[in-house]
Amino acid sequence: MKLDTNQLLRFTTAGSVDDGKSTLIGRLLYDSKSIFEDQLAAVETTSKRKGHEGVDLALFTDGLKDEREQGITIDVAYRYFTTPKRKFIIADTPGHIQYTRNMVTGASTANAALILIDARHGVIEQTKRHAFIASLLQIPHIIVCVNKMDLVDFSEKVYDDIVTQFESFSSKLYVKDIQFLPISALLGDNVVNRSEQMDWYKGAPLLYTLETLHISSDLNKIDARFPVQTVLRPQSEEFIDYRGYAGRVASGIFRPGDAISVLPSGFTSTIKTIDTSEGEQEQAYAPMSVSITLEDDIDVSRGDMIVKKNNQPKPVQEFDAMLCWLNNNAARPRAKFTIIHTSNEQKAMIKEVVYKIDINTYARNEEDKDLAMNDIARVKIRTTRPLMLDEYRDNRITGSFVLIDDATHETVAAGMIM
Repeated sequence: MKLDTNQLLRFTTAGSVDDGKSTLIGRLLYDSKSIFEDQLAAVETTSKRKGHEGVDLALFTDGLKDEREQGITIDVAYRYFTTPKRKFIIADTPGHIQYTRNMVTGASTANAALILIDARHGVIEQTKRHAFIASLLQIPHIIVCVNKMDLVDFSEKVYDDIVTQFESFSSKLYVKDIQFLPISALLGDNVVNRSEQMDWYKGAPLLYTLETLHISSDLNKIDARFPVQTVLRPQSEEFIDYRGYAGRVASGIFRPGDAISVLPSGFTSTIKTIDTSEGEQEQAYAPMSVSITLEDDIDVSRGDMIVKKNNQPKPVQEFDAMLCWLNNNAARPRAKFTIIHTSNEQKAMIKEVVYKIDINTYARNEEDKDLAMNDIARVKIRTTRPLMLDEYRDNRITGSFVLIDDATHETVAAGMIM
């Protein structure tokens, strides 16, 4: 199997407070030599001021002042690093229950989720909550890191018991790939280098696992979707008749000569060329940003979607979705929103709250219909005009949306189409 080397891997971290998420990321950055010298000097100074014997690795990610003072993560901290095999974007998300919205934000585009478990405490409610959100967001790969193994004498039995606990409930979740690793983020065991203390563990360390994670098959290569972001009409002699439709491929593969339809108009044509800054391309696939030209001069504008003629999404005005409420203020009954779906903006309203989910027990509450911050609920949405939708489980790009409050212009909710 060909490894996905040099591909960008996005992963998110999740775990209860003090499970060591920030320390783990700090260890990854530190041991993979992805820290700038000035960053390292600043963290060393702060660590000494706090009275730590060594470098406090968590300070590499705890960027907010409140986080540094409390020693916790309360926002989504994004970090970037590169190894010879792959580029990475990390979303370090909070562990508190009141920051569910932050985990949803950080995990929405992730290829993988690192769920940390304190070896001393085992699987707790927070663990189940984070696993449920990862499942809800259809994150293809979950890596369960049993951390702080140094505090349980690197016990194989403790590790095996936690794996059994996790597997007993994760079988109910829709997750394709779950892997387990025993680690000590503080000491570096099984993070970048193999642990000499846990020779009973025969698997690879975390960094190697991330570098070799197969993510090509995670992309939807069947349903070709190209949301148009803008129309390119260069005012130059070289491109005097050029009319290109620019955007990012959401899924599928497009090639010159493909028969396409433009939605919602239904006009049909054939792809003439696919262009990038590097010249004409033989094909385009997610997540490439390209400009597509057509053989016919038809009306195409921002918000339209170019699709294959024989494979089209459903144009619908009313649909069910799982909604995470992001705003501090509760949802107003029958309030008007702007829904942003790919590059398309329409007016919308929440027609009905079907049920809310208790993300600790997975139980449905059909009595409580009020949406408050961090609530996750199944709702019915109605829009003024049809949207070109796929189900989220089939396509994370065309199956997701956000709601903007028309009165305050704040992003109030993120949704996944059922």
